[in-house]
Amino acid sequence: MQKVHFISGLGANKRAFSFLDTSFCTPVHVEWINPLPNESLQAYALRLRATIDEPNPTIVGLSFGGMLATEMAKADASCKVILVASNKTHKEFPFYLKIGKYLPLYKYLPNKSMSKSSRFFGLLLGAKGDEQRATQKLILQESNPVFTKWAISAIMKWQNKIVPKNIIHIHGTADKLLPLYFVQADYFIKGGEHLMIMDKPEEISALLKKLIVV
Repeated sequence: MQKVHFISGLGANKRAFSFLDTSFCTPVHVEWINPLPNESLQAYALRLRATIDEPNPTIVGLSFGGMLATEMAKADASCKVILVASNKTHKEFPFYLKIGKYLPLYKYLPNKSMSKSSRFFGLLLGAKGDEQRATQKLILQESNPVFTKWAISAIMKWQNKIVPKNIIHIHGTADKLLPLYFVQADYFIKGGEHLMIMDKPEEISALLKKLIVV
């Protein structure tokens, strides 16, 4: 069975993919590595790619993981990359998220504050129902605030303009974090929010199977 490498989003881990049906593949969850001081998103992505011991990998990147997967696709045309609720270039960021580049207030937030903001993130990311909210809360509790602050800084500095041909982009029409208006995607999930892999797992799973299984 084909291996598929999953890269989670910022402040997330493999629990984020637990709602999906991955019975059509052998899922491999890519583990975070520690970032180097002032390391760029691109440099980190290439180091993370080196941990994937496969010459022609299929990679599914969620949100921040999709940005990393984009850089992997740029560096290696043999990668088959699928983005879910993510963006390929800095132009696909809404203007209000770019404010963090000039007003990096997140750097001064206490680490405890970042890990206790599940209610706010639930509204922004679209977690629905007790099971989804409980999973999201657990993910946030397990997240590393130091890594999160580095990642936010790296995202704010990311200036990619290249869209590799070996990328397929899936996006939700109701995404509040990365609104559809700013994004050029290949497939759209009607009513899908940023955490649509939890809210619409059957639809996402079926589409991934269609795109991956040849």
